[in-house]
Amino acid sequence: MKIGDLKDKKITVMGLGLHGGGIGTARFLSELGAQVTVTDIKSKEELAPALEKLKGCKNITYVFNQHRPEDFTAVDMVVKTPAAPWNNKYIKLALDNKIPVEVDSSLFFKLCKNTIIGVTGTKGKTTTATLIYEILKNSGKNVIKVGIGQVSVLDKLKEIKKDTIAVFELSSWRLSALGRYGLSPQIAVITNVYPDHLNYYKTMEEYVADKKLIFKNQKNGDVCVINFDDEVIKTWESDIKSQVIKISRQKIDKGKGSYASDGMIYLNDGNDENKIMEEKEIKIKGDHNVSNVLLAMGASQAAGIGLEDIKKAVSQFKGIAHRLEFVRELNGVKYYNDTTATTPESAISGISSFSEPVILIGGGSDKNLDMKDLAKVILEKTKGVIFLKGQGTDKIISEIKKNLPEEEKNKEFATADSLEKAVEMAKGDAESGDIVLLSPGAASFGLFNNEFDRGDKFKEVVKALK
Repeated sequence: MKIGDLKDKKITVMGLGLHGGGIGTARFLSELGAQVTVTDIKSKEELAPALEKLKGCKNITYVFNQHRPEDFTAVDMVVKTPAAPWNNKYIKLALDNKIPVEVDSSLFFKLCKNTIIGVTGTKGKTTTATLIYEILKNSGKNVIKVGIGQVSVLDKLKEIKKDTIAVFELSSWRLSALGRYGLSPQIAVITNVYPDHLNYYKTMEEYVADKKLIFKNQKNGDVCVINFDDEVIKTWESDIKSQVIKISRQKIDKGKGSYASDGMIYLNDGNDENKIMEEKEIKIKGDHNVSNVLLAMGASQAAGIGLEDIKKAVSQFKGIAHRLEFVRELNGVKYYNDTTATTPESAISGISSFSEPVILIGGGSDKNLDMKDLAKVILEKTKGVIFLKGQGTDKIISEIKKNLPEEEKNKEFATADSLEKAVEMAKGDAESGDIVLLSPGAASFGLFNNEFDRGDKFKEVVKALK
């Protein structure tokens, strides 16, 4: 497929949304001269921020509050939002009528002829992908971010030059589209696999199958960087036909890889073992971020980056918004925003990143995940907890009560229906030397537009504290 092939085509964009992906898709297709119909079940008022960003774009027709069958049958192509399932009745209608259905990721892969470094995993994707980008950029490579965090996808194609490398964050939903067309990145990176999105997938096996698509269609000369400490991922090694680079918190004796041992970071090119830096030189908090750094090193090694360039970029990297992000210190209490911790495992990592007493702001909506381990960690490792209301919160509290003595099983837990109330309650409980940590372990829908909205509101409230 060539970019010019899309000119004058009738294309439906299913799902404008507010995250940025639908906006980038609509703008890209409009600028190419396609006849674009954007359809979304949200109202015009709800989508106002997205519509403002598309002001001035030509050839776009909007359909609000509904999806119409004709927009999926009387067109040349449908580009669906990644989160819409393939068994959605409108997607099935398009496929039954032999209308090609794409996701922004599959279109990007078809139109981009350059090297793509793809990063997937349940957690750590954004941090790892961003650090890979920073390492390549600081080494002098022409590199672009694609789909990282809230960065859009298709409109990044116009930034690509002959020598550009694209670093692409790939959710399981975006990978599902690549699998349908037999596509995988030349360099694949897999951070970890935990239960997630089980409100979308029927089984954990379905979720895992989509994750494995990142390497399924790689060629022999391609590279796959895997977290060998992850119990799920390490079983995949025999399925990977490309070259494998392993990362671990233990020494790697054979093959290419990067590992941490005795406070030092090493990189093995398959022949020589090189001491890169001390672990304490990593500025981002948490053991999980050491793994993210090792993964980024492995991917950068695969992209041909030298050791000094890798070390320099890693030692300068201070992390990104919404991931154990320091917000402020007030009266000796430090406030951290970890809103993208939307699974129990990621909240556990957040809590475990601190040696100081932690007052947790947690909970929210349910993604059909098991909260047993998070409940135990809250009991064992936090000084206190304030919950945001939601079904996920109800599950956490239920699991906590199972671990309480009989006389405490009717204990009431502090809950709040807004971040303002939650932060105020945490401030009241906190003493100098404590950490107030927003690390929900649950989804954001209900009280917030998305997890980024939740994090932004937390930062606003904390910065306004007196």
